[in-house]
Amino acid sequence: MDQPKSTDNPPKGENTKSYWRCSKQDFFPEKSFQSWAAYRSALLETPLRVRDRFLGRSDDAAELGAVRKRSENDMKRCLTWWDLTWFGFGSVIGAGIFVLTGQEAHDHAGPAIVLSYVASGISAMLSVFCYTEFAVEIPVAGGSFAYLRVELGDFAAFIAAANLILESIIGAAAVARSWTSYLTTLLNQPPNSLRIHTNLAENYNLLDPIAVVVLIATSTVAIISAKKTSYINWIASVVHSVIIIFIIVAGFSHANPSNLSPFLPYGVKGVFQAAAIVYFAYGGFDNIATMAEETRNPSKDIPLGLLGSMSIITVVYCLMALALSMMQKYYNIDRSAAYSMAFKDVGMKWAQYLVAVGALKGMTSVLLVGALGQARYTTHIARSHIIPPIFALVHPKTGTPIYATMLLTVASACIGLFSSLDVLASLLSISTLFIFMMMATALIVRRYYQRGVSTKPHMLKLVAFLSIIIVSSIATSAYWGLSQQGWAGYVVTVPLWFAGTLGIQLFLPQCRTPKVWGVPFVPWFPSLSIATNLFLMGSLGSEAFVRFGICTGVMLIYYLLFGLHATYDVAHDNCEETEGLHIEKVSDMEKAAVKG
Repeated sequence: MDQPKSTDNPPKGENTKSYWRCSKQDFFPEKSFQSWAAYRSALLETPLRVRDRFLGRSDDAAELGAVRKRSENDMKRCLTWWDLTWFGFGSVIGAGIFVLTGQEAHDHAGPAIVLSYVASGISAMLSVFCYTEFAVEIPVAGGSFAYLRVELGDFAAFIAAANLILESIIGAAAVARSWTSYLTTLLNQPPNSLRIHTNLAENYNLLDPIAVVVLIATSTVAIISAKKTSYINWIASVVHSVIIIFIIVAGFSHANPSNLSPFLPYGVKGVFQAAAIVYFAYGGFDNIATMAEETRNPSKDIPLGLLGSMSIITVVYCLMALALSMMQKYYNIDRSAAYSMAFKDVGMKWAQYLVAVGALKGMTSVLLVGALGQARYTTHIARSHIIPPIFALVHPKTGTPIYATMLLTVASACIGLFSSLDVLASLLSISTLFIFMMMATALIVRRYYQRGVSTKPHMLKLVAFLSIIIVSSIATSAYWGLSQQGWAGYVVTVPLWFAGTLGIQLFLPQCRTPKVWGVPFVPWFPSLSIATNLFLMGSLGSEAFVRFGICTGVMLIYYLLFGLHATYDVAHDNCEETEGLHIEKVSDMEKAAVKG
C-alpha cells in the first residue's frame, strides 16, 4: 500500500480554479475533517495512525513528481549558480555578524570570538556538504524537509518541518528587530528610541513597528518574482561587499594587539557557548537548497552556489570578528551596534554611519532571501498536508508561493513586534543545530541503506552504529557541560564515536553512489557533523532547551490533533481532492525485516 500513483499536470488552461480562494476544502480536504464524526473516528485511530506515519516513507521520484504537482502551477526555473552564490552571500551575512558578534564577544568569548566563528564555521561547512548532495539528488523546494521525508520517514520529517517553520519565523523576527537597532544608530538616536515602551514583561515590553514594516516590504518583493529578487539582492550585496571590505581594512588599520589580551577571559567554555549562538550567522545557507526547484541546472549550479558562497563567508566572518576584537577591549564592545560604536571610539565617528548603512543593507538582503527560501520550505511542507494545502499553491503568473509567504510574514511580524533579540537568538540556534544534526544522520542512512534491497541484519547494524555515534556525541556534549575540569569522560565518549563511525566504514558497504556530486569522506564527514552539532547544542544554556522543549511539545500536540490525520488520509487516498496524488509508502524496513 501507499505506492505513488502517477499523475500528470493538467494541460495549460485546464485548471479553472482561481488562485485566490478560501473555502473549507482548500484548508481541510482530508476525509478526517469532513465532519465531527469523522474527526472523532480519526482521533480514536491515533495509535494506529502514529505507527503508520512513523514507518511511512516517500521516495525521490514522488517528491520530484506527484508531490510537487500539488502546487497546481510550477515554479519558474530561472536561477543560475551566479544567482545562488549571491543569494548565499545575501542570506547569510546580516544580523549574525553585525549584532551577535558584539553580544557574544562581550558576554561569553571575549577576543576569542574569532575561534567561535571558526568552530561554528567548520560545523556549518560539514552541514553544507550534506545539503549539497541532497539538493543535487532531490532538487525540490522542500529542502531538508523533503530529504528527511525520504530517508527517515514521515514523523521525522514533521519534527523537521515544525523546526523549519519555527526557525523561519523566529529568524525573520530577530533580523527585523536588529534592522531597527541599526536604523537607530544611523539616525544617531538613543537605543530603543524608535521602539514603543510598554508595561509588558521584560524582553517583551519594547514594541517594534518598524520591524513589521520591513518584513512586509521584503516579503512583497519576494512575492513578485524570484529572478527580480535576485537582481535586487545582487545590487544590495555588491554595495554590502564594498562596506565589508572597508570594515575589515579600516578595522585592522586601527587595531591594537593589546586588546586581544586576555584572549580567553571566559575560558574555553565561553568560546563554545558563543559558537552555539553565532551559528545563527551561518544559518541562512539552507535557503539556497530550497531554490533547487527554480534552478536551471541543479547538478552544477547548487554545488558552486552553496560551497562557493559559504567558503567566502567563513573567511569574511573570521576577519570581521578579529578586526572588532582588536579595535576595542571586549568589555567595551557595544552589545547592540558593535561595529558602529567601535569606529566611533577610535575617532572615525563618520564611519559608524557607513557601517550602519552596511548592516541595514545586509539585514535587508537576509530578509529578502529568507522570504524567498523560507516560503519554499513552507510550500513543500503544505504539499504533504502537514499544514493546510492552500499554502502549497503557486501563483500561475508570478510563479511564487504567495500564500506561504504571507503566512510566514504575518507570524514573523507578530513575534518581531514584541520579542527581544536575546530571547530569539538562542531558540533559533538550537532549532537550526537540531535540523542539521538530523540531515547528517539522513545522509548516512541514504548512503548505507536502500529500501527493498538491504537485509534486516544490514539494517540492524546501521541502526546500532548510528546509535553509538549519536549517544556518544550526546555524552561528550553533556560531559563538557557538566564537568570541564576532568578529561576521563572523553576517554570513553570520543573513542565510542570513533568506533561507531569506523564500524559503518568497515562492516557496511555503501548501497547508493551519488549520481553527480557527493559528500567526500563518508561516513566521517556526516558523523563529525552529527558530533559537532550536538556539541554546540550542549553549549547552549538551559533556557534554550526549556523553550525548545515547550515549542516541541506544542508542535507534537498540533501533529496529533491535525498533521497526523491529514498526512494519513493523503497517504491512503482519503482526501476529497487528492487528484490521485498518493505518495508515502509503508517503510520497506518492514519488508527487509520479513526478508531477513
